[in-house]
Amino acid sequence: MSHTVDRKMVRSWTEELEEVDERIAARFARSEVRQRAHDYLRGLLSGAERKNSWQLAEVAGNTTPYGLQHLLGRANWDAGAVRDDLREYVIEHLADDESVLIVDETGFIKKGEKSVGVKRQYTGTAGKTENCQVGVFLTYASRRGQTFIDRELYLPEEWAEDQDRREQARVPEEIGMRTKPLLAKEMLGRALDGGVKAAWVVADSVYGDTRRLGMFLEEREQSYVLTLSGKAHVWVGFYQHRVSTVLESLRQGDSALEEAGGSWRRLSAGEGSKGPRLYDWLRLPLNPPIQEGFERWLLVRRSTEDPDELTAYTVFAPGGTKLEELAKVAGMRWRVEIGFEEAKGEVGLSHYEVRSWRGWYRHVTLALFAHAFLAAIRAKGQDIEALQKGGPKAEDTDSLLAFKRKRGLWWS
Repeated sequence: MSHTVDRKMVRSWTEELEEVDERIAARFARSEVRQRAHDYLRGLLSGAERKNSWQLAEVAGNTTPYGLQHLLGRANWDAGAVRDDLREYVIEHLADDESVLIVDETGFIKKGEKSVGVKRQYTGTAGKTENCQVGVFLTYASRRGQTFIDRELYLPEEWAEDQDRREQARVPEEIGMRTKPLLAKEMLGRALDGGVKAAWVVADSVYGDTRRLGMFLEEREQSYVLTLSGKAHVWVGFYQHRVSTVLESLRQGDSALEEAGGSWRRLSAGEGSKGPRLYDWLRLPLNPPIQEGFERWLLVRRSTEDPDELTAYTVFAPGGTKLEELAKVAGMRWRVEIGFEEAKGEVGLSHYEVRSWRGWYRHVTLALFAHAFLAAIRAKGQDIEALQKGGPKAEDTDSLLAFKRKRGLWWS
């Protein structure tokens, strides 16, 4: 690409960031708070090693972090309204007709007991039980990229019932104990009510095991592929079957089940770093939903290397949906892991030092907006390169860090 085109793209990125400023400006009534939000976003997008208030203040040229701390703590603005702006921004830049909404959680490892919602709990971030906070996130993924459109902090029961800790962390009175599936339902409801169109909803077994989430999506005629654990149950005819029992029957080569599923088929769950991610797939019919034109299935994935390694999914889909599409959709969940890695590593999603409920939501919302901004300009960059060279280069889609470095996308 020529230097002339590069300069044009840099100008377009600058204009894009100014558009973000203009989009959210009305959410900050006072000019100094608007300026601090401006500084905070640029700090999150900078090359600062840690995106805490001290380093972000240094990037902004401030002698102390107090102004940015005020932005996260006491300033008058609504993070929920900025979240709505974020959702609209993402849809404008990344929407396509094959988009997927992905629900997943991530942990934020913390020291001490003061940070809101912190406790010793399992987090996939560390792969073990740690002292951490857990956030549940909603990701929008399409052929143009992936980024986040919503977030909720999980408040454990001991926090919800401890009035002293609630007051210290300034947890709103109306907030009680909400399970992770309930948080997922709230976020999905906001997205769908807000006009988000998605071909599918995808989530792991924390959410798939909860039948209420599936019922909620079915009522909206929203297709889904939700992972199930072995302890979940599915209905066939008048009988309820434990998923672990069904999977064990398949391991034993139950011919009746395999015949009902039409035999195993080797299909790709999407492209990986070493080529297509191939698995064997089978789907078994479940009791049909009341929604006309839709079907329910138990989808099963089998490892090509270890036939005993089986994963189950519950599916709600339009009649006639092909097994190839279900395999592809099931494989989409990994896109959220890319998003978490990028947001934590590149825009400081996990670098915060706030302890309060309000502070968490404000930092996380601005960090997600910074990530969405990068996803949007990367999509535009791919469009330009596709026009000039016949298609996007792999390095532009594989690594947000490589993309930023290649384009010189650092603010200081």
